[in-house]
Amino acid sequence: MSRCLIAAAALLSMVAAPAHVSAQDSPAVEAGAGGDAAAQDRPAPVYQPINYDVQEDRENILLLDLSTGERVAIRLMPSWAPNHVERIKTLARRGFYDGVIFHRVIDGFMAQTGDPTGTGQGGSDLPDLDAEFNPMPHVRGTVAMARAQEENSANSQFFIVFYPRFTLDKRYTNFGRVIANMAAVDRIARGEPPANPTRILQASIAADNKPVPAPAPAAPAQDTITADMLNAPGGNQ
Repeated sequence: MSRCLIAAAALLSMVAAPAHVSAQDSPAVEAGAGGDAAAQDRPAPVYQPINYDVQEDRENILLLDLSTGERVAIRLMPSWAPNHVERIKTLARRGFYDGVIFHRVIDGFMAQTGDPTGTGQGGSDLPDLDAEFNPMPHVRGTVAMARAQEENSANSQFFIVFYPRFTLDKRYTNFGRVIANMAAVDRIARGEPPANPTRILQASIAADNKPVPAPAPAAPAQDTITADMLNAPGGNQ
């Protein structure tokens, strides 16, 4: 199945097929709105507020160490999307995201990553996730799961929103928020893909206390070639 992920569905230049747009524009069916007695008996979900303290609940903080030398902290929200949070934590602890680029970065919109192929069509070997759409808004710093046109097709790719995009609400699974160093996210290289993409050197869970990885060694400087260096050695010719 194609994995041409459509996190940019809100942009007019990236509108999906009309039938798909119509389906997305239909109002969602609220739990208990029909005659489903079981749904009516279920308690309403409680969406916890975001804790911005990076020293608290470190089991639910995702750290992204970027190739720019900066570390970004993301608060994961299990009360919003428990299965998506568990997937992100599982893949981070496997080292799945280490070395992966931000392959689709649209200025004024979002930065997308999580595909080891760097093409936007790859994912993990784990099964796709059922959508966990929720009413939490896509504001600056929101972290949400990318997917294909099928709602239950999210797997490993996610995106970080630069500016509010409320048209994505209840269409993509919002599972977290950047709580430290959003400025580093703003500096992620733009492009689809970027010519010189920003890379995740290491993704880890804060509770695991992984140190910041050492930066990649700089390429050795080449000696400047001068005219004298091109001359033949001295002596009799």
